[in-house]
Parts: sequence; structure tokens; C-alpha cells
Amino acid sequence: MPNLPHPEGSDSTFATVFRQALQQRGLPLERIRDHLRAQQITVSLATLSHWQRGRSQPERAQSLRAVDALEPLLHLPAGTLRSLLGPHRPRGGPPPLDPAVARTVYGENSDVEQALGDAFPRFNEGLRPLTIQETVSLDEHRSIHETSITTVVQAIRDAVQHLTVVHFLDSPKAGTVELAVPYGPPPRMRFLPELGCVAADIPLGRQLARTETAVVAYTLRAASDISHQHERRVTTPLRAYLLQVRFHPRALPASCWSYHRRQIGAEPQHRHRTTLDTFHTTHLLPTHCRPGVYGIEWEWPG
Repeated sequence: MPNLPHPEGSDSTFATVFRQALQQRGLPLERIRDHLRAQQITVSLATLSHWQRGRSQPERAQSLRAVDALEPLLHLPAGTLRSLLGPHRPRGGPPPLDPAVARTVYGENSDVEQALGDAFPRFNEGLRPLTIQETVSLDEHRSIHETSITTVVQAIRDAVQHLTVVHFLDSPKAGTVELAVPYGPPPRMRFLPELGCVAADIPLGRQLARTETAVVAYTLRAASDISHQHERRVTTPLRAYLLQVRFHPRALPASCWSYHRRQIGAEPQHRHRTTLDTFHTTHLLPTHCRPGVYGIEWEWPG
């Protein structure tokens, strides 16, 4: 299944404009490298490739000289590429989080903010998720009864000890909610029936120093009403997000769609029909995920 396209506005990035200019001029990267060498500017082919793919951007003084030297060759007005460069990323670790982005995705006074209360502005402020993998399993009653999550996180400051998670369920039945980890003591869990959500602080196993990573795995189980979708709210860029939905063989959907939307409540920008395999599963796998909402929805037969 193809990756979900990026949200609108991604066509004006440095990488996209640089790549399109190369294509329009028909210039291979070797020609670009040689052109820069003639001006005593050394940039490797690997670096040029990363620039056009968006894996990195020019930041060092010599790289910025290269950008200025490339604009005439690519027939771009002076300053075109320079104007598309974002702020420099700090060396030696991931960029700091922007708390305002969470409200952009969740909305003002969201259910997540209500669940966390005064802790919302500091929601996982010491961690940055890198990849997330979720497997959602439905039972014969058409409800999600189990969700298994594995998250790789990176510390953006020293002495980080736990990951806070918040999950909203489809009208969960009292006394049926369980959040389990494969090893270590059970995490401290808070069930908020008025919001239909569960929150927990999951230990990382040890204190992380800045830039260190940890793998966090847990399983959420609950008895709930009929389910029609599952989605993940992404508030910081992810390298990849894998969502797999597994249906019970006696309760198969009539159709499924994967989708992306910029925030909760917004109409999907990208919606694609997906198919079930012989194991009754479907999935989505967007990479280089920007903040927004990614999910799969399904329709039950009448």
C-alpha cells in the first residue's frame, strides 16, 4: 500500500524546490558537485542527495555558500533557496518540541488537555517519539478489544524516566480497562470514565541522558462498543508510523480507508481505500510523518 502523501504546503520546501530545479535543468548531482568545486566549494554527492530528499538542509557556512552559487546555475532568482531554509537545528541532539503544535493538532481545550489538566503544557516535554507501531485487534462483536503499541523515543534532555500515554476508547465498560507492559511493574494508570480515556506513566527502565533512545511496549485491553475507526494524533514529526488493524474472521468490514487530516475534526485531506489480506488485516505506513491525524476507518455491512 502506498504511503500517505504529505499534507498541503509541503511543495514549497527547500528540498522540493531544489529537486524540481534540478529536474527542469536536467542536471545530475555530479554536475552540481563539479560546478561547486570550480568555485572552491566542496560538497559531497551524499550531502547533495540528502538536500534534495529533505533528509538534511544546508547549515554550515560552506553549505550556505554552495546554495548561493547554485541559484544562478539553476536559473533561480537570487535568494530563492536561501529563503526556504528553516532555522538551524541544534547540533548534538534532536530539536526542542514546540508545545503550540499539540494544540494545533488536538484543538483548544481538547480531550487530551482535559485528561492531563495542569500537566498538559509539560506533556512528554523531555521525549521525542521517533517511530510508532500499533496493532489494533477487533473481536467478533465488532469492537476493539486490544491495542498493542511499540514506540521508540529519544530524550531531548537529561534524566527522563517515563513516557506518558493517553488513549481514548469507544465507550469502555467499567472494570474492563487494563494497560499491561511485557516486563517490570504495572504502570500507574488513571481511568477517566467521564472522558472515556485512560492515561498512564510508563517507566523507561532507566533514566535517559539527552539523545539516548528507549523502546516502550505496552498493550491496552478493554471491552467497549462497536468501533468504526482507529487513529493516531501526531504532534511531532515521526520517521514512520505503522498502523495495522486485524479483524475477527466472523466480523469482517465491508470496506476500509486510510486517511490523514491536519487536526481533530477536520475533513481528511488524503483518503485511500485499502484491502484486507488473507489474515483479515489491513495497514497504513506513512513515513516522515508531519504533525496531524493518521488513521484507518471501516464500514460494517448492513
